[in-house]
Amino acid sequence: QLQLVESGGGLVQPGGSLRLSCAASGFTLDDYVIGWFRQAPGKEREGVSLISKNGGSTYSADSVKGRFTISRDNAKNLVYLQMSSLKPEDTAVYYCAAGRYYVMTSSWYDYWGQGTQVTVSS
Repeated sequence: QLQLVESGGGLVQPGGSLRLSCAASGFTLDDYVIGWFRQAPGKEREGVSLISKNGGSTYSADSVKGRFTISRDNAKNLVYLQMSSLKPEDTAVYYCAAGRYYVMTSSWYDYWGQGTQVTVSS
């Protein structure tokens, strides 16, 4: 069974940091581009960051650029999203997804995790 599982979410104060992890089972992540997306209540799903299959290329949305860093460890079959200087507007459910193409368009992704909640609040 092909599955992605996110972890590392939680409650953090503004200005704090969290590291999200995305683990794969049933397939190897290095065959896929991995994207992180988020969805806040009442809002559409938003692309946050993506990383190429070998980790050589990354992209981050303007809203998180300079604060979030995506990385991957293909030997461990893991992808990370390091989030720093968190703001209340970063509050959302965060999803990782695996796809074949280096695009930040959710419909192009084949496999999705169940999501992990990130809440930024004092």
